[in-house]
Amino acid sequence: MVSPSEQEGSGRSRAMPVPPRLSDGPYLCRLAEEPCPKSASAVPPRICPVGSRKKAAGRSIPYVSLFTGAMGLDLGLEQVGFDPVVCNEIDSACVETIRTNRPGIPLLTESIENLSREDFEEAAASDLHDLSLLAGGPPCQAFSVFGRRKGLKDHRGRLVFEFVRLVDELQPKIFLMENVRGLHSMPITPGAENGTLLKHLIQCFEKVGYRLDCFVVNAVNYGAPQLRERVICVGNRFNLEADFPEPQFSNRPQDGLPPFSTLGDAISGDFVDPDPSIMNFSERKLRYLSMVPAGGNWRSLPEDVQKEAMGKQYYLKGGRSSTWRKLSFDFPCPTIQTMPNHAATSMCHPTELRALTVGECAAVMEFPREWRFVGTPTEKMRQIGNAVPVRLGKVAGEVARNLLGQIDTCSPAKKGAMSPSRVRQLRPHVRTRSWWRDGKALAGSHSYVQPESRAVAQSS
Repeated sequence: MVSPSEQEGSGRSRAMPVPPRLSDGPYLCRLAEEPCPKSASAVPPRICPVGSRKKAAGRSIPYVSLFTGAMGLDLGLEQVGFDPVVCNEIDSACVETIRTNRPGIPLLTESIENLSREDFEEAAASDLHDLSLLAGGPPCQAFSVFGRRKGLKDHRGRLVFEFVRLVDELQPKIFLMENVRGLHSMPITPGAENGTLLKHLIQCFEKVGYRLDCFVVNAVNYGAPQLRERVICVGNRFNLEADFPEPQFSNRPQDGLPPFSTLGDAISGDFVDPDPSIMNFSERKLRYLSMVPAGGNWRSLPEDVQKEAMGKQYYLKGGRSSTWRKLSFDFPCPTIQTMPNHAATSMCHPTELRALTVGECAAVMEFPREWRFVGTPTEKMRQIGNAVPVRLGKVAGEVARNLLGQIDTCSPAKKGAMSPSRVRQLRPHVRTRSWWRDGKALAGSHSYVQPESRAVAQSS
């Protein structure tokens, strides 16, 4: 289990055995004060498996994809040599998107709760006893700071323990699990200490033989044209330590790094929209947004209109910078939302009075131009807003590939105690711009990092 001192600055026709349910097995770990029971299939940590072989350079690495969604994580993994042998997804629109773009990949469309190792091996037509990687992002809505944060009271939140179960059943060499940053701060039960859910989850993985390195990151730090904070957990059963790269881009001059990519880099200039379908604002919302300049938000409205447009929110404090927001080409795009046409999550185009289109949002997430999303505009935006940025999937894939390289080249060692798991924060909270300064609303290109405020920015 991670101690505070280790946190670093984050129905089928055939007969089949019924897999354990959350309420039946050890994977939920009872959510009480008692420790997780040890799984029967847990293996003692070891440095390297006997008889391991180094893979040939350039050879694709097979893996299993869970909670596949629109394949953002998978496309990133694909770029560094991973090849999915089977995927699992139940959302009908996501299923059709996968089938349209990757028709050759075996796809299981039942709930993960009803699937076992035998199902994945049958679908892959392969024995998965030497599986290199299990990857996926369990549903995040129960943990997101943008939602109600019901945590484990939400059925979707409990599915994270089905991920633990399949790690235990499939015994991959390593796994990648992605989720929203809210997982890092989520209490395991109402009133419990913040972060106890992640600590408990780490303990459950450790009990089935895996140590974890969890990284709280922001996609913009790795070249994505979008601010998107995520938790990436990398687990392995060889007692090795995974290393996620330090930020490679920055808006702080003192860092000496290339500048962040911007919304303009993604969708301006010679950009050709591959999917102009749109979830647009209502006429009422467009009326308010017509008064907001590029790079502005509700604070740019006349005061009497602010009160009218904001209602009771006008009298609240904090957390309103995305309300009645018009984007700027000069900054990274805010986090792509599933509902870009809501007042509180407004994703209004900088120079055209409309929401960003499906194609523009997909470009910000760096999906390939030829990638086709299936469904209504609402279904398409849900797929994009819930996806992993392709670039972040690629970086995580490089971490996984490097770790597999260590496993395949090291020498067998004596079994020993598992090293402590850890959580590292790699500048996840990034501020790029200011909306209000010295009693005045700011729009346009007002950077958060000003000469007079760099000392403050350094702590962000």
